[in-house]
Amino acid sequence: MPSIQTTSAKTQSPQIGTSTDSQSQQPSSSLVLLLASGAGLSVASLYYSQPMLGTLAKDIGVSDVNIGFVPTLTQLGYALGILLLAPLGDRHDRRQIILIKLALLVLALLATAFSHSLDVLLVASLAIGLTATMAQDIVPAAATLAHESRRGKVVGTVMTGLLLGILLSRVVSGFVAERFGWRVMFVIAAVSVFGIGIAMWRGLPRFSPTTNLSYRALLASLLDLLRRHARLRQAALAQGVLSMGFSAFWSTLAVMLHGEPFHMGSAVAGAFGLAGAVGALAAPVAGHLADKRGPEMVTRLGTGLAALSFALMSIGSWCSPDTQLWLLIIGTIGFDLGVQMTLVAHQTIVYGIDTGARSRLNAVLFVGMFIGMAIGASAGSILLAQWGWIAVTGMAALTSLAAFALRLKTTPVSKS
Repeated sequence: MPSIQTTSAKTQSPQIGTSTDSQSQQPSSSLVLLLASGAGLSVASLYYSQPMLGTLAKDIGVSDVNIGFVPTLTQLGYALGILLLAPLGDRHDRRQIILIKLALLVLALLATAFSHSLDVLLVASLAIGLTATMAQDIVPAAATLAHESRRGKVVGTVMTGLLLGILLSRVVSGFVAERFGWRVMFVIAAVSVFGIGIAMWRGLPRFSPTTNLSYRALLASLLDLLRRHARLRQAALAQGVLSMGFSAFWSTLAVMLHGEPFHMGSAVAGAFGLAGAVGALAAPVAGHLADKRGPEMVTRLGTGLAALSFALMSIGSWCSPDTQLWLLIIGTIGFDLGVQMTLVAHQTIVYGIDTGARSRLNAVLFVGMFIGMAIGASAGSILLAQWGWIAVTGMAALTSLAAFALRLKTTPVSKS
């Protein structure tokens, strides 16, 4: 197994050295906004389909179970992209990687918009997942630009953009699909990604590589990092388990609301993203709390809140439809807040392990997360079809409790 190697590079304007952090090296507010917008618009591409699954199934002419493979392949593509592509951020200029992925993501979104069969739609969904991983080049870039004392807050701010992209994408896609059709939504998505690509081409600085490892050795070093760092293993496993319930909920919500007793359209399913957006806005607060009180406490608070929220939604299955809807809204706010707090805290933990391997550390964390999401999307569709909504929320509560238990067993990370 190769050892982790890093090389220092001379910092030249507008090139950003990534081997050290400097107190004076702080990203401007406009650059942080650009990074947050780029992360949000790219990762939103993964979730546009979810509120439209009922409409997609009817238009393409497939069953609810088969249409569930669309979000599953998108999440799987994202996990593969993080595993195979995100580590390149330590070996090459992150700016160049981000711009290439932007162009390919535009093409994948357009291919989805003009899909006329499930097979084509599944291939395009996989491609969206692979190329949307530019978000996982943007977040380590933000961590590199920020000083250690403010890294949690800066990463939290960029993660707010990313998380709002996840949540508001469902609101927008549900609204657009119901009024103009699902194909129009993917065209709009392609245009928006192209627009942010122009802005990032103009405003994003260059980044110096931090390693000279070959691509094969770079991938092999992921296992070495995982083997050597217990904190990385704990973070990846806990976030992956927690993400199973998150994905199961969002992948089945539209189908559940479309059926008995609600009979609601994609716009209502998408509007639940507004409830989740409340949690996303708290990401900078979670980052600041991790800076001041330590990220371990934040992970325990987040996983515990997610477990309680899913348990509340499970209880709602025995209530009247009106009461169940209110419990869904409250629970959505709670579990999204919990999941996002935990993710920001986990990122704060792993980015402090090795400054020269942030892209690879981020890759390991998010591979674990999106493997969990892919499993959750598939399991959620099966559970909903076989045993109903209570099975989905029950599974989500159990996986959140498992993540909470994992964090209880860990050794607290000392503050810098």
